[in-house]
Amino acid sequence: MTDRDGIFSGDNPFKIARRWLSEAEKTELNDPNAMSLATVDADGMPNVRVVLIKDIEDDAFVFYTNFGSAKSRELLQSGKAAFVIHWKSLRRQIRVRGVVKKENATKADAYYSSRPLLSRIGAWASKQSQPLAERSVLIERVTRFSETLGDDPARPEFWGGFRIEPLEIEFWSDSPNRLHDRFVWQRKTPEGDWNIKRLYP
Repeated sequence: MTDRDGIFSGDNPFKIARRWLSEAEKTELNDPNAMSLATVDADGMPNVRVVLIKDIEDDAFVFYTNFGSAKSRELLQSGKAAFVIHWKSLRRQIRVRGVVKKENATKADAYYSSRPLLSRIGAWASKQSQPLAERSVLIERVTRFSETLGDDPARPEFWGGFRIEPLEIEFWSDSPNRLHDRFVWQRKTPEGDWNIKRLYP
């Protein structure tokens, strides 16, 4: 596509996404890796929340969470997800729709070990998405797990990563008069070839 140049140039959408994220890391005040993750529950009711992308691999976007959380239950039930990353400072966004798989245990262990100690303890202490009577209960659980797990806790089995393998990636950039630039990359399977189209704004 002859006019797909500048910030949209490249033959690999994951490389473009990594490049945009790298640029956002220099301009966004907080959490340039924040994405709004959308799922649906068993009744088809949608849910959306902000989570942090921890890796853009060569074939997937990866984030980590508690497998007992509402989002995890919905991801495991449907096997599908969508997300959007919007960088106000760059006036750009990326939208993704795709299939979901668990990240492998070795990579999850490595990421978990890289987290600050209190974040690792917090993963053990939080019954994510379950009702909490009062905050003091959570603090007590953090204290108890801190005492029992020591300075190098292992990753709990109920905590790990998800890989979103895109079937569609859209790159969007703001332009004057709302004549924005949009390019969508689409494929039928995670192993398939990409088809690229420019879209009307």
